[in-house]
Amino acid sequence: MPSDSVQIIRAPVAYVDQLAQRAINDIDLLVVHCTELPDLATARQYAERVLYESGTGNCGHFYIDRDGACWEYVPIERVAHHARGFNPRTIGVELVNLGRFPDWLHSEHQGPTEAYPATQISALSGFLEYLSARIPSLRWIAGHEDLDSEWVTASDDHTVPVKRKLDPGPLFPWNQLLRRTQLKPYSARMAG
Repeated sequence: MPSDSVQIIRAPVAYVDQLAQRAINDIDLLVVHCTELPDLATARQYAERVLYESGTGNCGHFYIDRDGACWEYVPIERVAHHARGFNPRTIGVELVNLGRFPDWLHSEHQGPTEAYPATQISALSGFLEYLSARIPSLRWIAGHEDLDSEWVTASDDHTVPVKRKLDPGPLFPWNQLLRRTQLKPYSARMAG
C-alpha cells in the first residue's frame, strides 16, 4: 500500500487535550500492540476510560481493525499512555485481536489463538511506510511484550507467574512485517 493511499479515520479520545504535547522529531520508536479485546468498539470503551489524576487513560495513538481500517485516537504530537517508560518517544499502534481475552492473566490461558488477518498486516505495513515518510526520526519498531517484560502473579493461582504483557504475541508475523518496513527491531536491552 503506497503511503499516499493510507486512509486514517480521526476520532480523538475525549481527554486528548489533557495529554502532553511533544515535538515530532522526539519520536523514534513504534510499538505494536494487540488490543486483547473482542472488537474495535470494546477497544474504544477501554481507551476512553480515565485512569489517572491528569484526566487521561491508557490508549494507543492508532488502532487498526481486522478489515484494515485505521483509526487515530491520539495525534502523534501528543504523548499517549501505552508503553510504560517509553511513552514520550513512541507511537502506539493497536491491532484489534483477541490475544488472551477474556482471561488475560489466567495461568491456563496464556496462548493467544487468533491469527492476524492478511488485510490487517497489509494495512499495518502501508501505515508504517506512511509514518516513516512523515516522521524522519522514526527508526525502530518493537512489540509491547519486548518493552514490558514484567512477570506478575496469575489471576487464578498466586504461585504461578505469567507475563504482564504478551502482545502482539506469538502469532504476530514479525518476519513478514520486518521484510516490508525500513524500521529496525528494537530491544529494551538497547535502552540500558
